[in-house]
Amino acid sequence: MAMPPTPLEPVSEEASDSSHRVTLTPQLRRLFGFIVPVNIAVYLIIGAVPGVFLPLQVEAIDPANKAANLALITGIGALAAMIASPIAGLISDRTRSRFGRRAPWLVTGAIAIGLSLIGMSVANTIVSLLLAWTIVQIALNLLISPLTALLPDRVPTAIRGSFATLSGIGLMVGALGGQILGAALASNMSLAYFLLPGILLVVITLFVVFSPDPSSADMPREPFSLTGFLGTFWINPIKHPDFFWGFLGRLLLFTGYFIVTGYQLYILQDYIGLGEGAVAAIPLLGFVSLICIVIATSFSGPLSDRLRRRKAFVIGASILMAAGLLVPWLAPTLTGMILSSAVLGFGFGVYQAVDTALMSEVLPSSGTYAKDLGVLNIAATLPQTISPFLGGLVVVGLGYEALFPIGIVLALLGAAAILPIKAVR
Repeated sequence: MAMPPTPLEPVSEEASDSSHRVTLTPQLRRLFGFIVPVNIAVYLIIGAVPGVFLPLQVEAIDPANKAANLALITGIGALAAMIASPIAGLISDRTRSRFGRRAPWLVTGAIAIGLSLIGMSVANTIVSLLLAWTIVQIALNLLISPLTALLPDRVPTAIRGSFATLSGIGLMVGALGGQILGAALASNMSLAYFLLPGILLVVITLFVVFSPDPSSADMPREPFSLTGFLGTFWINPIKHPDFFWGFLGRLLLFTGYFIVTGYQLYILQDYIGLGEGAVAAIPLLGFVSLICIVIATSFSGPLSDRLRRRKAFVIGASILMAAGLLVPWLAPTLTGMILSSAVLGFGFGVYQAVDTALMSEVLPSSGTYAKDLGVLNIAATLPQTISPFLGGLVVVGLGYEALFPIGIVLALLGAAAILPIKAVR
């Protein structure tokens, strides 16, 4: 049962679909202004830690078994994230306070991330690293689940592509900037493990002060039930087919993407043959990808708003990412990796900007945005569980080169899954 409408919408939106006019309020302008630095601060951590620090820590502990150990740690961590994401979203949806539903968990999540990263900084065995990274993944989802709910909570449909564009720019600048910063601080990881959460806490504090969440104190709340709790992890594909197809498309594409990029450092070391020079190559690849992502994201979201089309952008981006994975398979050189980063970056930029807006329009219930987005986030976190195990098996049995054709097929299947969606053009 969906909740009745609540006074959380900060803008007025014309009822006519043809006008598509939105009156921006100061609250909405501040939300648009803050989403970029907030996402940068969050994804700096996601870019630096699993992209650089975690593989280096794993390699330092047991160089001979680095691929298998990384698969184990990232796989279990992503499984924890997959479970935590919808639960955190459900808790956020049910939170009632004068500070709103999302703000309390944004602050709590930022603090939890900082404490858990301190644990990462002192982990010196595979077991302790596994435990620390799992806690980090849970803490990240305490913050990310309510953060993703800001789009359907507070942004009208007509301009969600534009908001998703800004969100995507912040996300990718943070993720790729994190890789660059991680490579620069690879010799001083202890400093980075304090610096990154410090930045996050400052930015989140400024955000909740200057772009406050509307009060949820008077919002109705359904009684808790165990059946409803277990239903957190499930949305009926018969009742909500569009959400199912969008979920499946994201699941397939992200699995194809992470099965390759999850081993980027080791691919550079062993497949491309850079050895110890692989860490130095990461900032170059990150910079190339970042430029392409910013270019693609800057026009794709607003253009999809103007054309009122989402599916063509998402399908085209998925196909383009498949092409990006083809390049290093055919050309296993640093030049091939650079070109691959450019194509993947452009495709991911388009995808990130438009798929977020698309999925916000097929959510099952207006009363459970964060929970439903938490379920959708499984499509991003489950691949991080599956891909390391699959990738580890592939690398051990067939070598790094076999990762690329598998990633290509999955990306193309992800594009095909978008076609049946009917509610969004």
